[in-house]
Amino acid sequence: MKKITSLLIGLFLVLSCSQEETFEETQQDSNSQQLLSIKEINSFIDSELKKGNQNVWSTASAEILWSAAMHSDQVISVGFGDKNKYFSENRSAQEIHTIKELSAIVENSEETHTSETHKFVDEKLNVMYFTVYELATIKLLLKRNDVRYLEPIGYASYANEQQKSAGCSQDNQTINSNDFRVVSPNARVPWNYDIHNIPDAWGLSTGKGITVGLIDTGLSPNQALLGSKFNDGASSGKRVERFGTFVDSFWWWSRTTDGPDDKCGHGTQMGAVIASPRNDEFMPVGVAYNANLVAYRGTGDVVINGYHEQRGVSNALRALADRSDVKVISMSIGWIFTIGNVRDAIKYAHSKGKMIIAAGGTSTPFTNFVGVIFPASMSETVAVTGISDNGYKKCNICHEGSRIDFTLVMQRASDARRNVPALGFTTGSQTYVSGSSVATAMTAGIAALVWARNPSMTRNQVLDKLRRAGDFYPNRNSKFGYGNIDALKAVQ
Repeated sequence: MKKITSLLIGLFLVLSCSQEETFEETQQDSNSQQLLSIKEINSFIDSELKKGNQNVWSTASAEILWSAAMHSDQVISVGFGDKNKYFSENRSAQEIHTIKELSAIVENSEETHTSETHKFVDEKLNVMYFTVYELATIKLLLKRNDVRYLEPIGYASYANEQQKSAGCSQDNQTINSNDFRVVSPNARVPWNYDIHNIPDAWGLSTGKGITVGLIDTGLSPNQALLGSKFNDGASSGKRVERFGTFVDSFWWWSRTTDGPDDKCGHGTQMGAVIASPRNDEFMPVGVAYNANLVAYRGTGDVVINGYHEQRGVSNALRALADRSDVKVISMSIGWIFTIGNVRDAIKYAHSKGKMIIAAGGTSTPFTNFVGVIFPASMSETVAVTGISDNGYKKCNICHEGSRIDFTLVMQRASDARRNVPALGFTTGSQTYVSGSSVATAMTAGIAALVWARNPSMTRNQVLDKLRRAGDFYPNRNSKFGYGNIDALKAVQ
């Protein structure tokens, strides 16, 4: 018995020494590791995207992940637990144990940075956030079988300058008189609505009783038709709600948000296209002009490329998923590669029966080689892009690809500046909106029209009606999915 006890003690000491040596060796590697440059990190990202891999961080080395974190705000997101379990409404004992073990790894590895290290665990998504400073921490976490992904979530230096304030505009534009017609009580119907038979569909449905969730840059408090006059004209009995989840704070672990007010203009435009009232003020009407609108300010612009926006979008998705009244979620925002915590949130919202409609992508000189962007690239979303009015030709800045589900006509072939008229940033102003963004918002509005005809329908039943109303149904076009939606046919 004494011999067995001695052997066990000896084995324990050997294992302990081995683990200690491994940890010390990893720390030595970290101390000797040279930080990779932003240029080197971006070169890796470029290479992966050009291979068709949008989940770029999944193939990154520990050195790339660590360097990317150090070049930003030192924040990493760690998806934990079983490979195909993205969220937990009630944590299991094993998941709680995993959280404790991963936290201990970071705390032990980062012991010289204790005062600077912070942790945050999402309430329902299986994701944690840490500040890290040591390469050793990344290496130790990557060895774990219960780590689904590890991402430098704050890294926003890829095409960052080119994407700055993307999609933002608060301009008041003059609308060409040929780009609208007037209907009672005195509302402007954008020119492209008739192409999709939206006004004819209003004879059967106006979206009444359906709530659309919008995740974007918020709503302007200075646009009365999306505020105090949301029930103007022929619109009645509907409501608009405004929330903010964009974490606009230097301290990333803070729960402080910057409120629901739009500081960009994009969210206001998208909200208007979805559900602005059929007003009597000679302003553009929304597709589902009697639908409810719940707008979340989850981003600062249309690009989800930093921790504050990625967490903001994830939190907004989770909040909308938990609302039983929300049927449709419209996302005219995205990023060119996969974001783990947003993907988890999409999975969560999808599990709750939400129809998530996402923009296929808008080109810049640095992203025009990418096909359908994230999250429209996910199978859980409905991907939409915009085309011009001269046949199936994508708009001048729109993306196309096999992942696209539907198209919306939103650009004059004769003049790329003439797109879809919508409410402007302030009361009494108007503007043109373009790209796959406006196509997405219009599709969300059409989905609301269809759902309002029978609110007890499931997401799949509504999606089937949209598909059957597409130009190419029952086939799919290799670039444009089921094509243009006939709203009248869809509501019938």
